[in-house]
Amino acid sequence: MKVHPQIDDRLREWIEEQPVFFVASAPSGPHGHVNVSPRGMRGTFAVLGPLRVAWLDYHGSGAETIAHLRDNGRVTVMFCAFTGPPTVVRLHGRGVATPLTDPGFRPLLAQFPDPPDLHGVRAVITVEVERVSDSCGYSVPLMDYRGDRDLLLRWGARKTDEDLADYRARKNATSIDGLPVF
Repeated sequence: MKVHPQIDDRLREWIEEQPVFFVASAPSGPHGHVNVSPRGMRGTFAVLGPLRVAWLDYHGSGAETIAHLRDNGRVTVMFCAFTGPPTVVRLHGRGVATPLTDPGFRPLLAQFPDPPDLHGVRAVITVEVERVSDSCGYSVPLMDYRGDRDLLLRWGARKTDEDLADYRARKNATSIDGLPVF
């Protein structure tokens, strides 16, 4: 394993090439569920600086990451190479969720040069990275990327802004451990 002082240009390029990443978070204290969520879709992750990253958080069946960030801010983002040389990169840090109802939401969208449809985005997650590391990934399988799924975008496209607000109120109000989300 190697710890890097920051996300340099080489790591930035590698990160931006990965079609999927994983987000891990947990509530404070010894109880509650540790959450790991796969994320993807080209254009939804951005390296904002040597120690700052962000991603577009779309409506989904849960909102654990946002609840955990509100609780304690701790988050780890992991990328795995499924093609090319075996590599795993982890970004440990403190994150903040900026929901679409926040005045700071629109300016954050400008940080994503080529996002997919933005209608279903419920927040932008920004992370101040405290630790950047990579490891070998020798046991990560080789897999072929065939493209992004469009199901989430199609689901969101069928919803009005009011439908999405209702969805957040009904389905994303609390985490599985009862922590508030929005």
